[in-house]
Amino acid sequence: MKQNNTILKLSALPVAVAPTVTAMAQTQKAADDRPNIVVIVADDLLTSELSCYGGRNLITPNIDRLAAEGVKFTNNYASMSMSVPIRASMYTGLYPIRHGSYQNHKPTFDGTKTVNEYMAEEGYRVGRTGKGHPNTPSVYKFEEIPGFTRNCVAAKAPYHVNGIREFINRNDQPFLLYVCSIHPHVPWTWGDPGEFDANSLILPDNCVDNPRTRAIFTHYLAEVRALDNEVGSVLEVLSESGKLDNTIVMFLGEQGPQIPGGKWTCWYPGVHSALVARYPAKIEAGRISNAIVQYEDLLPTFIDIAGGEARKELDGISFKDALFGDAERARDYAYGLHNNIPEGNPYPIRYIRDERYALIWNLTPDVPYHEKHYMGNPPAPMWASWEDKALQDPQAKMLVDRFVFRPEFEFYDLQKDPWELRNLAGKAKYKTKIEEMKRHLEAWMKQQGDKGVGVDVPFEQTRY
Repeated sequence: MKQNNTILKLSALPVAVAPTVTAMAQTQKAADDRPNIVVIVADDLLTSELSCYGGRNLITPNIDRLAAEGVKFTNNYASMSMSVPIRASMYTGLYPIRHGSYQNHKPTFDGTKTVNEYMAEEGYRVGRTGKGHPNTPSVYKFEEIPGFTRNCVAAKAPYHVNGIREFINRNDQPFLLYVCSIHPHVPWTWGDPGEFDANSLILPDNCVDNPRTRAIFTHYLAEVRALDNEVGSVLEVLSESGKLDNTIVMFLGEQGPQIPGGKWTCWYPGVHSALVARYPAKIEAGRISNAIVQYEDLLPTFIDIAGGEARKELDGISFKDALFGDAERARDYAYGLHNNIPEGNPYPIRYIRDERYALIWNLTPDVPYHEKHYMGNPPAPMWASWEDKALQDPQAKMLVDRFVFRPEFEFYDLQKDPWELRNLAGKAKYKTKIEEMKRHLEAWMKQQGDKGVGVDVPFEQTRY
């Protein structure tokens, strides 16, 4: 497999070019033996809670089934740990600076080409059910399939698979369907928290352990259970329709949860994401892949699977060979960013990761970090309970302080410190590695046209 360059050549935003008649004919001729693709996307999932990723608070049998009958990726990363930017990357194959949604709820640039156009050129129908982000209807022209709840902050989330059943059985044309759950996004009001004993929970290592946090976490887990049930329903309708084994079924965790240290950060619990995929014809059951992949790589991979040519204008690269077990590597580094507006004060962050190490660059370290959902007036109940315990508990104080007061550089060894609680940036033994990774990160920022502090500024928010 040809390895990607660490930095891809920058090109202007793509101008759509109509495929030739010959190309279309070849695509249609090959359509019969190409797989369908179903992508099930969670919403704010802490991947470590899935039992197939080592979670011990609940068994997630349907997601576990995909991992057991397919491949589990251990190094899939979101370039931003918030829904609008990372879903825009998933649909466009571009990093956030280039697609325009580089802050939460910031519209994608008009004229940006998406999966709807790319996969149609390859002869695929493209549909989506569920969560509707990003909200730039002039750009994202999905066929919207009824069935799953669209509003991610809805208190109730009933669903059905009738729309999915009609879409997948409509004709013999191959399809790409995104099933976008709203679980486990706040408010954590769906499912049965009574399934879980708060006193017996194993809390994440980056959480302050107190009764209030434990009680809240039972509600989060109830939505993880609801998510797994939805996955089971999708598998059932595919099986009933006779399409399960000729469909690549992929499950994605999106980004981490709305718990301090998860979503809206560049730490591992925020940007690390589940990726499991089942396709018996090409994916060996029970395989684990340590290849580094990102959400920007999904669209190029789907184009590759469909038999299309690599699109040089995309930032992502195909990881088809890693998906099908023909290669152990895909890319050298994962890259990402955080811009804090409109979720709080300006606080731009950039990161780079390889299989073992993570370098995080806080571009305004002299400014305390503030996130309005946690630290508003009044603060969220979980954060308030953390602050109260921090007044008398050193461990709680450390977790609160690290969230608010951050050094310019953070460097972590994921093998020894998967929750990224011990910053090694000041250790002389890592100086050379840090300098190497910083050079690659700066080169990526330059290639992307990323001005760092200059992009985390207010913008006009548009709601649809």
